[in-house]
Amino acid sequence: MTRLPKIANPIRKPYPSDLSDAEWEVMQTLIPQPKGFGHPVEVDFREILNGIFYVQRTGCQWEMMPHDLPPYSTVYRYFQKWQRKGGWQQMHDLAREKLRTKLGREPESTVAIADSQSVKTTGKKGAVYGFDGGKKVKGRKRHVVVDSQGWLIGVVVTEANASERLGAVVVLDEAKEKLAKLKVIWVDQGYSGKNFASAVRHVCGDGVRVEVIQRTSPTFEPQPKRWIVERTFGWLNRFRRLSKDYEVYSEVSEAMIYGSLLRLMLRRLGA
Repeated sequence: MTRLPKIANPIRKPYPSDLSDAEWEVMQTLIPQPKGFGHPVEVDFREILNGIFYVQRTGCQWEMMPHDLPPYSTVYRYFQKWQRKGGWQQMHDLAREKLRTKLGREPESTVAIADSQSVKTTGKKGAVYGFDGGKKVKGRKRHVVVDSQGWLIGVVVTEANASERLGAVVVLDEAKEKLAKLKVIWVDQGYSGKNFASAVRHVCGDGVRVEVIQRTSPTFEPQPKRWIVERTFGWLNRFRRLSKDYEVYSEVSEAMIYGSLLRLMLRRLGA
C-alpha cells in the first residue's frame, strides 16, 4: 500500500504526488530565491509545487486541479515564471548534482548516452510540429542526453521529422558547460557516421569519442549501456502529462520534462 506523505496544509488530505517533509527540506534549497526587493512573497511554495507535481503526475488540465490545492492560476503562474527564467532546468541540475554526490559519484559525468523519442501531440501544436516517417508519429521529438545513471544532462524538443543527429548535437552544445569531464558518448546505429562524430568533437572537444552500440539480435533485447536512456524514457512515461505532448510551445514541454525528473530525484534524495 502506498504511504502518503505528510502535507503542510492539515485541512486537506494528501495526494500521492505531494512532497514529503524530507523531500520539501531538499526542495527548499533548490527554489530560485527572490532578488530581495518588491512585495513580500505570501504564497506557500510547498503547496504551489504540490499543485504543479499533481498536474504532471495525473495529466489533468491546469483548470481541473482540485480545489483544495492553491488556485490553478497561481500555480500556473509560478510554473510559467520558472519556465521563462530557466528555473526548472536550474532546479533539476542542482538536484542532479546532489543525487550524484549522494551516490558517491562526481557531480559531472564522464559518460553520456544520446537518444530521441517521438511523441504524438493533441492536434497541430504551433510551428514545432512534424511527421516522423520511421515511427509513423505525427507530433514532436524529444532529443535527450543523459548521464551514466539515466539522469538528464539536456533536452531539446523539436518537430518529429527533425534529424536525430542534429538534435543530439544541439543538446550537447547547450549543455557543454556540464560536460567538462566527458570522455565517451554512447549512441545507437541511428547516430553512426563520421559527420556526427566530428560534430560531437567540435562541440565537446577532441578527447570525446562516440561509441555506436550495435544490435546483435533481430529480436528485441536490452542493449548494453543503451538500456539506461530507455529507462529514462520509461520514467517520463510515469507522468501522464508526458504521455503525449500537450503543450503549445516546445519550451514548455522541455520544462515539463525537467520538472518531472526533478520530482523523481527528490524522492530519492528524501529517502
